Amino acid sequence: MMDADASMDDALAELVEDFEVLEDWEQRIAYVIDLGRALPPLPETDRIDANKVSGCAAQVWLASERDGDRLSFRADSDSAISRGNVALLLRLYSGRAAHDILAFDAKAALERLGLPQALTRQRANGLNAMVGRIRQAALEVG
Repeated sequence: MMDADASMDDALAELVEDFEVLEDWEQRIAYVIDLGRALPPLPETDRIDANKVSGCAAQVWLASERDGDRLSFRADSDSAISRGNVALLLRLYSGRAAHDILAFDAKAALERLGLPQALTRQRANGLNAMVGRIRQAALEVG
């Protein structure tokens, strides 16, 4: 697991390495699902409409917490793949400064992992909606 002080680029590089050792997309999707299984349970108090991510095929909740200019995220989904996708995003984004979140090229990062091509259009749209919600939380930090 990535050191909390590591950069977003370092976290992405670690994920890219993890993906490269997997032989095919079935194994990569299984890895994403495993990431989701490792997410801590989301408290019921965070499973509210205000934390629901619209645009996802599954139900996805994404809660944020601010500490100065840093944001931490908690999330869950009722779908194994969506839960894995959001877990992957939390590895990249949680604990980061708002300006780092906003400066990070999520589209390029996800392309580097090959995720958009491996997912159905609806799931890829959901992944983009999750990134959008994270970026919105960063924008609100000001």
